[in-house]
Amino acid sequence: MKQIYILATMVLINFGMVNAQDNPLLGTFNTPHEAAPFDQIKTGHYMPAFAEGIRQGETDVEAIKNNTEAPTFENTIVALDHVGELLKRTSGIFFNLLESETNDDLQNIAQEVSPLLTKFQNDISLDPVLFARVKKVYEQKESLGLNTEQMTLLENSYIGFVRRGANLSDADKEKFRGISAGLSKLSLTFGENVLKETNAYELHITGKNQLAGLPEGALEAAAGKAKDKGKEGWVFDISMPSYLPFMKYAENRELRKELYLAYGSKSFKGNEFDNQENVKRIAGLRLEQAKLLGYKNYADYVLERRMAMNPAGVYALLDDLYQASYNVALQEKKEIQEYANTLGFEGEIMPWDWTYYSEKLKVKKFDLSDEMLKTYFELNNVVDGVFGLATELYGITFKPNKNIPVYNDEVTAYEVFDADGKFLSVFYTDFHPRASKRGGAWMNDFKGQWKVNGTDSRPHVTIVMNFTRPTETKPALLTFDEVETFMHEFGHALHGMLANSTYPSLSGTNVYRDFVELPSQIMENWATEKEFLDRFAKHYQTGETIPAELVQKIVDSQNYLAGYLSVRQLSFGYLDMAWHTLEAPYKGSVKEFEESAWKKVQIFPVVDEVCMSTQFGHLFAGGYAAGYYGYKWAEVLDADAFSVFKQKGLFNKEVAASFRKNILEKGGTEHPMTLYKRFRGQEPTVGALLERSGLNLN
Repeated sequence: MKQIYILATMVLINFGMVNAQDNPLLGTFNTPHEAAPFDQIKTGHYMPAFAEGIRQGETDVEAIKNNTEAPTFENTIVALDHVGELLKRTSGIFFNLLESETNDDLQNIAQEVSPLLTKFQNDISLDPVLFARVKKVYEQKESLGLNTEQMTLLENSYIGFVRRGANLSDADKEKFRGISAGLSKLSLTFGENVLKETNAYELHITGKNQLAGLPEGALEAAAGKAKDKGKEGWVFDISMPSYLPFMKYAENRELRKELYLAYGSKSFKGNEFDNQENVKRIAGLRLEQAKLLGYKNYADYVLERRMAMNPAGVYALLDDLYQASYNVALQEKKEIQEYANTLGFEGEIMPWDWTYYSEKLKVKKFDLSDEMLKTYFELNNVVDGVFGLATELYGITFKPNKNIPVYNDEVTAYEVFDADGKFLSVFYTDFHPRASKRGGAWMNDFKGQWKVNGTDSRPHVTIVMNFTRPTETKPALLTFDEVETFMHEFGHALHGMLANSTYPSLSGTNVYRDFVELPSQIMENWATEKEFLDRFAKHYQTGETIPAELVQKIVDSQNYLAGYLSVRQLSFGYLDMAWHTLEAPYKGSVKEFEESAWKKVQIFPVVDEVCMSTQFGHLFAGGYAAGYYGYKWAEVLDADAFSVFKQKGLFNKEVAASFRKNILEKGGTEHPMTLYKRFRGQEPTVGALLERSGLNLN
């Protein structure tokens, strides 16, 4: 039935029976800055728009192939970069909403359309006529007089065709098609399963005596959840604003364990949402794809186009940081174990004890807790502070515009302007958890940036969070971790909003995956600077500016558990590399594979009921396969880069202008190390990161 529906839609379009009057996705958006008309779009509009987008894209491709003129940079390479504009626009809207405002209908459409989109991409990259034209231009590259950005686009285009199978035999091209279609559907299913597992769980408590230790804010939020569900008492779930306070403060160890196991066992229960087979199938198909293209494993394939260059480069970074971190982590665990024992705890600290006792020790050592800080981080004030930092550094300003449609009442849309008043971007913020939104935090764009015919087409950028909600008596008060998360995603947003490239595929965050986290992670550094915090961190009731001694406690505690946090990140990197350096399909236990992969960095006993791989969306439903190490690599970059601001001034206009010009505006127009050295004057070293973290390699 699904295929019949798709074919019927295409027939209607081909005969002119579906048009812009019936479907807002098919016409010009009559909105400010041609922003997506969310208030007009209905679920039934997507498939016709996808079908028409594919049809138009195929027409674009045929025009390139049938061009009787000799292949040139403009009529082949640039033309290919602009193929399928309607399809890109529709995809940008649909797949963003699939993550942040999903439902069963959208998920069904995603399963229908993903094979069609994969086929469309394969039809381009596996077309011998198109590749011949691209290759002809590429072979003449030294004589074409191209500038740096043009040369990058040409090289990316040629290499992209090769890496997507253009040189394969006809038989192997068919294999490639099957593999890529399978990966597309499996990744969607993986993410859907994790979201459904997350939404399926709740911890309903009716006895107040079971909630000892929990702060008033957490109790009020849980009572609000219960009320929304028509239940008495309190409801906790495994969204981060609900889960984390429970793990930090709840005295009831059995309930902490229950919640931990629910969180850690997502899609690992052998039920309809189980991802164990999906993990093995995804890893296996990626390996098969890599081998088809001549690589021994998927990591070799991916890392060829990364700053790390190969698995050896990744392992060198991970191993260096392991040497600096592991013994420190063991000492931290020993300290917390001994502290817990002084409070009457018996036995070995388990993962469901760690957050609880480490938080108690943090309060004892630094007289600091989330509850002490949250009162100074009211969400609206934090928004003003973060936006104000961008104004101070880059001169940009943010103006809410209620005439720009939004997809949920909780979303705010802004116009962003440069210092000279020039329009830069539409910017959406979406802060709180919903059942229709996947967990975590991310930045994306509904529309990218590019230049064509003398016009700079500006981006439409979004950041999506899962932050603590307001309650009946309190506004949304953020934890310090949430403030840092906001700044992280806002850094990504700046990368998108300040984009200043000519070609869409090189613009904004279209950079090497192990470079994309630099603009985000560098922003987090300002969060511990008193000079910045004084601008917005004010008590939500009294208006008092955050006291200097409290900021100093944040600074003093900054490296608390630095060893543990480092090995935790390293464990994810080692797990990622294990799955993607496989040279033969893995048929065994996902749990056993996982435990073997990260054994050297684990400091807790194995818990049989939990599994990371089955919920690791970055790897199996996102773009970080063979690239999770990039977070640690970006820490090296951001610590090194921020040291320039520390040396020359937190709000130094010259340093900010250089970072904007050489990093944020350039996107993927040049190799990232070239861009970084142009800003920094040298290659980065691990020294700044180790110094900031209080770790060393000795």
